[in-house]
Amino acid sequence: MSASSPASQSDGADRCSRRSLISGLTALTISLASGRSGAAAVRADRVCSVVMDTALGPIRVLLELGRAPLSAGDFLKYVDRGLYAGGTFYRTVRPDDDPKPVKIEVVQGGLTDDSKFLAPIAHEPTNLTRLRHRNGTISIARNEVGTGSAGAFFICVGDQLELDFGGKRNPDGQGFAAFGHVTSGMELIRQMGALKTQGPPGSPGGELIASPVQILGAHRV
Repeated sequence: MSASSPASQSDGADRCSRRSLISGLTALTISLASGRSGAAAVRADRVCSVVMDTALGPIRVLLELGRAPLSAGDFLKYVDRGLYAGGTFYRTVRPDDDPKPVKIEVVQGGLTDDSKFLAPIAHEPTNLTRLRHRNGTISIARNEVGTGSAGAFFICVGDQLELDFGGKRNPDGQGFAAFGHVTSGMELIRQMGALKTQGPPGSPGGELIASPVQILGAHRV
């Protein structure tokens, strides 16, 4: 993944979140059209709750299906197909290990088996969904615009508005696709965020959790 993406900084993270690429300009065009048509087709207040069972305990998230139908819908595909079972929370980015000038604090999780990744989806920027990267927001990790899928996601620890459309974390200015937020279990995310990493800050394993937290499964509630 690109150095600007919350989804990776090293070969290890790349293996955890590899996916097919789509041309950035083409994907951006698709994303704008898809975002508008999706918003028109789905009620803006449509939501769905999901529980992710982890080795540390359950984490409950509320998905914004009405406001971010592509991203939230993709997450539900992984849930309904049982694909998160066997995945992990494997990356922590925090001010003390983040080498980028624009610091963020997030915990990333998802699949660790490349063969289980579904096709990437078009990018849903926050200027269309009107969602923000606040404390507990769950969002799609990506490289270039249109390369992301819910097979790799991250959860914000504290408000991370530089991840929104127009934010400075990613040079393309498109931000990341927020699609829901944690409603219970945020203390577990913070616990994961403080875990020991494989190496010192700035090293290849500086953001990779030494003992990743297993995802046992996920289901709708």
